Parts: sequence; C-alpha cells; structure tokens
Amino acid sequence: MTYYTVRGIVGRGFPILVTTSLVGLITGQILNYRLEQLISMPIILLLIPSLIKIGGDTGSMLGARISSALHMGFGENIGKNPVVRNSVLAAMIVGLTASSVLSIIVWLVGHLMGIGIGWFLLFKICLLAGIIELTVVFFTTVVISFVSHRFGIDPDDTVIPIIATLGDLVGVTGIFVTLHLLNVL
Repeated sequence: MTYYTVRGIVGRGFPILVTTSLVGLITGQILNYRLEQLISMPIILLLIPSLIKIGGDTGSMLGARISSALHMGFGENIGKNPVVRNSVLAAMIVGLTASSVLSIIVWLVGHLMGIGIGWFLLFKICLLAGIIELTVVFFTTVVISFVSHRFGIDPDDTVIPIIATLGDLVGVTGIFVTLHLLNVL
C-alpha cells in the first residue's frame, strides 16, 4: 500500500493541477477575447457555464468508470472492450440528453428575462456544440485512462482533473465553432 502515500499523491497530482490551471487561464482568455460578441448575445452567456459543465462532468464520469475497470483488470483491448464501448455509449446518451434539456431550460430562462432566441436555433447550438465537446472529451478520456494505466500511473490521479479542464476548453471552443458554423456571431 506504499503507492497511496501523501508524498506519492502530491507528487503525481501537483504537476497535473499546475497544467490544468494554465489551461483554465487559456480558456478564460478565449472568453475574454470574444467578450464583446458574447455581450451582444446574452443568451449565450447563460448557455456557456452549463454546456461546458456537461462535457467535463460526463467525461469525468466516463473516466471514473474506465479507471475502475482498469483497476479490476478489464483493460486489455481498447477497441473490443465492452466496458469502454458501453461506458462511452452511456455517457454520450447522458451528455446529448443533457444538452437537449439544457436548450429548453436556457430558452425558457432567456424568454423570461427578455433575451430570447428561437428555440430551434438554441437547440442546434446546444446539440452541435455538445457533439463537438463530447467527442473530443470522450476520446481523450479513453486515451488518457489507458496511457496512464499502461505507464503505471493511477488513472484516478490524471483523468478527472485533465478531463474537467479539457471539457471547459473544448466546450468554449466548441460553442464558438458552432456559432461560426451557424452564422450566429
């Protein structure tokens, strides 16, 4: 049980937390750079925190499931592993359902606040940005989980902090890419 010492956990976790802090700063700067465009469409400001949270949360959920499977010895073949396949599928269903429900909630709140947008447009923004974010986050989750395990690093120490931060970065980027593709901003 010498693997789980304070020194070991801090030694493995500190570099990851420093790196994720820097990525968080980059994400904030992306938002800051596009601030004027965001202010012109306040409904998107309502959308951003919740939408980026969906990717980080479902990615962390997926990472925890894969990490548990690896700890139990079910981590041999990524491509044919039913734990990975079923976990990714379930997380995708949860993420896309949450994105769809989010479009309804944000539309209702925006409508009540007088900053409405058409529901179908908001639905397309949520769904397309969600697909972009979830695809990148889930792929990265699977890769980081297996690479960490392969090199003897506990995936629990790496996956969740990296994926939560990556979910923010990819989520913000996915929203702006979606807005550009739909010619909204």
